Amino acid sequence: MEGFEVGYVDEVGEQRVPLVHARPVLFEGCRPVRGFPSYKGQRHFSGWWWSATSLSLVGYESWLERDTLMMLDFDPLVVGVASQPFWLFWATEGKPRSHVPDFFARLADGSARVLDCRPAVRVKQRDRAAFEATRDACAVLGWRYEVVDAWPETLVGNVRWLAGYRHPRHGVPAVAEELRAVCSAPVGLLDLAESVGDPIAVLPVLFHLLWRQELLVDLSVPLRPETVVSPSAGVAW
Repeated sequence: MEGFEVGYVDEVGEQRVPLVHARPVLFEGCRPVRGFPSYKGQRHFSGWWWSATSLSLVGYESWLERDTLMMLDFDPLVVGVASQPFWLFWATEGKPRSHVPDFFARLADGSARVLDCRPAVRVKQRDRAAFEATRDACAVLGWRYEVVDAWPETLVGNVRWLAGYRHPRHGVPAVAEELRAVCSAPVGLLDLAESVGDPIAVLPVLFHLLWRQELLVDLSVPLRPETVVSPSAGVAW
């Protein structure tokens, strides 16, 4: 592989720089380098995810990408996310190559994650070469690179439910404060809600706190009324 370059679109327009000059670029604020087409008969599903992290819409091109975007939105360490964030250009044996990763995520400590989403059964040799090149380029910049094959079904199902309550409007301050106070020790989910008030009014706030991981549950098993809720002590997945 020969000399990496990075292409991106910022508020000024299209840019193309040597790889080492890309480290300070705020890709989480850049525009996608290509669009998200939708047409009759297409075999994948494009759409937009409203991100509670960036308070904006972020595009995806498959259900796997949507779930990955949702999990990035759920991760409290992620402070910014962008889809189709940049072109990576390089050459192999004199032949030009390029690749657009699916997502860029900025972490709270300033580091970054770059992700591609592809089921293992659909990864071809050309894909492997592109993923390997992207991994090498990210290593130069000190970024973490990963290829997402799938998410555990129960985990992603639970997070998808909680995502329905991700909007800040569900974080009613007085109710949230009372829930945190009551949940100073592990307690059943429905018992916790009923101890604060009418579950119909309280549960959306409780689910919002679980989405924000200010309160925690075991997300590896299905959520139930008796699911144990605990005070936050770190990331739950």
